[in-house]
Amino acid sequence: MAHDNPSRDAILARIRSALKTSAPRGEFISHDVPLFPPVGDLLQSLQKRLAESLVDCILTTDTESSARAICLALAALPPGGILVQDAPELRPLVHSSERPIRWSSQGRPDESSQATISLAEMLVASTGSVVVSSACGGRSASIVAPCHIVYVKTSQIVPDLDAAMQRIYSTGMLKNSFIGFQTGASRTGDIEKILVHGAHGPSRVMVILQRD
Repeated sequence: MAHDNPSRDAILARIRSALKTSAPRGEFISHDVPLFPPVGDLLQSLQKRLAESLVDCILTTDTESSARAICLALAALPPGGILVQDAPELRPLVHSSERPIRWSSQGRPDESSQATISLAEMLVASTGSVVVSSACGGRSASIVAPCHIVYVKTSQIVPDLDAAMQRIYSTGMLKNSFIGFQTGASRTGDIEKILVHGAHGPSRVMVILQRD
């Protein structure tokens, strides 16, 4: 049986009224003074930050060496399936895998998946962050499985967060429903000050960084 709820009706009425007006799209604000100190060697800085975040970074020279690196990474994992972003760049890298493959076009990863393999939008040299979006295998591709393997090119490295935000605004990346900055494996020390890995996402992150 329905009950009158004037407060709820008033809130819903305001929401319906607000939805009739499109929200203005934010614009990137440029800064005359740089927000972050300049980064010298982008690759060297990125490798240092990834190591500090306990992210395995394997530098490769071509598709064949990247495929071998991914094969070795998967061989070290427990038995089980993997989710792979359904992208032309990734298909040659996993064609020889003996593990059950679920492509992102077939749906979200199973909770029993041992790893997900995806592309990335970019890498941030000053923080060691991997920037992913919903276009990189879906919203759950970077958080469900215990291991996240990212395949990315050296040309996708940006120096700092300011440069990352510029690229997000200038390339139409905002059309995605999700954009995330993944800095190292998931970890928390909230419970009794004990560091726990894999609390809210993958306990291991691996970057396969291929030179252009």
